[in-house]
Amino acid sequence: MKPEPAAKTSTVPKVCVIGWPIKHSRSPLIHSYWLDQFKISGSYERAEVRPEEFADFVGNLARNGFVGANVTLPHKEAAFALCDIKTDLAARLEAVNTLWIEAGKLCGDNSDVAGFLGALDQDAPGGDVGLERAVILGAGGAARAIIAGLLLRSVKEIMLVNRTEARAEELAARFGPAVKAHGLADLPDLLGRAGLLVNTTSLGMTGQPMLDIDLETLPAQAVVNDIVYVPLETGLLHRARSRGLRVVGGLGMLLHQAVPGFEHWFGQRPKVSSELRTLIEADVMAKS
Repeated sequence: MKPEPAAKTSTVPKVCVIGWPIKHSRSPLIHSYWLDQFKISGSYERAEVRPEEFADFVGNLARNGFVGANVTLPHKEAAFALCDIKTDLAARLEAVNTLWIEAGKLCGDNSDVAGFLGALDQDAPGGDVGLERAVILGAGGAARAIIAGLLLRSVKEIMLVNRTEARAEELAARFGPAVKAHGLADLPDLLGRAGLLVNTTSLGMTGQPMLDIDLETLPAQAVVNDIVYVPLETGLLHRARSRGLRVVGGLGMLLHQAVPGFEHWFGQRPKVSSELRTLIEADVMAKS
């Protein structure tokens, strides 16, 4: 559906994050911080949209005064299908989390890759330098972006581990021979050969079962990354720290994936500062 032209009633750019549900999203807090920092008269709000209403909502973004939007679960694949123009990365992942309107056309990108790599660079600098093997737990949408990011960094072998091995095989086939599918039974041996472990599942999230795996076989120089950010330190990260391993929490990916969208909509490229991280950490802890 081609977006309707924007109503020319205001010059203040307005953006939203679309999801179902969406009340938990910290994106408005992140973008409001940057708007205030740059002294930009704009707004960023939540839009709770049911899947069956998503296409209509996106088709009317401009008419409703929005210059763009973020897209979160469960709408990323639907957003991809609606876009007139997609970046090469979004096309490869077949998922979009950042929308903007250009010359009347709906454009889409996926900034989850940038979010993952930005967090890795900030929290474990050099953690992927010379990295030969990585283990990824889970085979959902987040795993797609992380595989793509690691391939961009020339990781030689990505070992994709999922409870349902057939799903891991299906995802691995999308990316070529560098990505290999495995079942959970292979995990202890795989960890012994890995320089990076990334959890992309919801295990360990508040209200979800714990991710119960033994990290003793991981090499001493390995990095452990958990994309879950509620709680801020998951059981997986706690056990990794106890072993003296470097860790990357999920909050960093959330913060860094927001950067490209803000630059698209508001014309300034923000930084993920310690002050912003402290602000979002406090919000997560207060509401956990």
